[in-house]
Amino acid sequence: MVLPVNLLPDDANPEWMNKADNAWQLTSATLVGLQSVPGLVILYGSIVKKKWALNSAFMAFYAFGAVLFCWVGWAYHMSFGKHLLPFLGQPNTSLAQKFLLKPAFLGKFPNATMVYFQFAFAAITLILIAGALLGRMNFRAWMLFVPLWLTTSYTVCAYSIWSPKGWLYMLGLIDYAGGYVIHLSSGVAGFTAAYWVGARQKKDRERFPPNNILLMLAGAGLLWMGWTGFNGGGPYAASMDASLAVLNTHLCTSTSLLTWLMLDILYFGKPSVIGATQGMITGLVCITPAAGVVQGWAAIIMGIMSGTIPWYTMMHLHKQIRLLKQVDDTMAVFHTHAIAGSLGGILAGFFADPELSRIFVSVDDWPRNIGVAYGLATGRTTAGFRQMGIQLLGIGFVILVNVFTTSTICLLIRFLIPLRLEDDDLRVGDDAIHGEEAYALWGNGERLENSRHNSVYNMEDLPPVVPKDGDAGGDQVVQNS
Repeated sequence: MVLPVNLLPDDANPEWMNKADNAWQLTSATLVGLQSVPGLVILYGSIVKKKWALNSAFMAFYAFGAVLFCWVGWAYHMSFGKHLLPFLGQPNTSLAQKFLLKPAFLGKFPNATMVYFQFAFAAITLILIAGALLGRMNFRAWMLFVPLWLTTSYTVCAYSIWSPKGWLYMLGLIDYAGGYVIHLSSGVAGFTAAYWVGARQKKDRERFPPNNILLMLAGAGLLWMGWTGFNGGGPYAASMDASLAVLNTHLCTSTSLLTWLMLDILYFGKPSVIGATQGMITGLVCITPAAGVVQGWAAIIMGIMSGTIPWYTMMHLHKQIRLLKQVDDTMAVFHTHAIAGSLGGILAGFFADPELSRIFVSVDDWPRNIGVAYGLATGRTTAGFRQMGIQLLGIGFVILVNVFTTSTICLLIRFLIPLRLEDDDLRVGDDAIHGEEAYALWGNGERLENSRHNSVYNMEDLPPVVPKDGDAGGDQVVQNS
């Protein structure tokens, strides 16, 4: 092995680095990455109408790759780098060895680990936004949207809330693992973008059956179990608080799923599989801003509320409020992420245990977070309501930033290329956009007859194979170049 001249062999494990913390953070980052690829790729590709399966999955797949390129190019430093503004860091690349092998801004591991971990969070945020736009957005417009939104919106919220120099961080906002930065942001941005892109075709909006519910459950399972790294990586350490966060995450999620399921049975008479999946997602989202700073009994209450309030807004308020009816939010990310994320942020301000907050942060100058419930119980009422005020301020800030930046981006892209696909492409789906189909084989292996790109891959259109000496010719593999 050849080592750089400025890196001695005994520096491979410096004293400031904790091997267990580094290993756990890398594992957590990979678990979060698996939520996106393949988790949400599978979920999106299977929960939509068959003709949109490939396009929906590929929107997620593209975003994952595009975000990493932008992240190391400039966006990581804008989110966590040197101070430029109270809500933004200075843009810079994250490729220099001297930077990557130094200690991260928090935690006992190198910057390379932190860049990887935070990338996984940034990537899943864009993929969640895609959920609101499935079934009609121009893919070329999506290719522009991803880097623009990451640069102008995600970096602002991440720096403000998670960077030690961000203004909301210094106020003491509680966002344990992304209820604000990821879920509220993606829910609001997705809903706003859906407004500008426009609705699906009337036929698709009225009837949009999943093409494979069993596969949808596989994607949902990856999302659920991957959340172990999502919230378990929040403390940047393999600590007791990480263990508590993981347990609270699954406790809240199971409670939310069961609550949503019971409501479906009571009001609609049938236990809906898709409904239970929505309840799972709202539970995961709701606990995220509070996972390691609340006790188990609070996680159960949060699960009951996350299975009830988003269910009510989706099943009842959505039909009564004109704006919600007007905007075609394909995966209902407004309800499952914006509503559930806001709910989790508010409940974090109510249930936050000051002792758990101290264990989580372990920074001397951090405000001692105390929820309203503990403030009332201990006579620190002012401190409790101050924390709730900060939580509400954070919600307002994230909403304003995302409505403004998302609207600006969509208007800019619309000036260059259409945001929405042409009606002819909307009728066809995957084959019109990509020249490929998710389920291309029918019957005994023949392709769908009416594919406009069928001849490109039709074996009958290829030149005959000339067998070599000694070959029978029947087992030749023909590759179309």
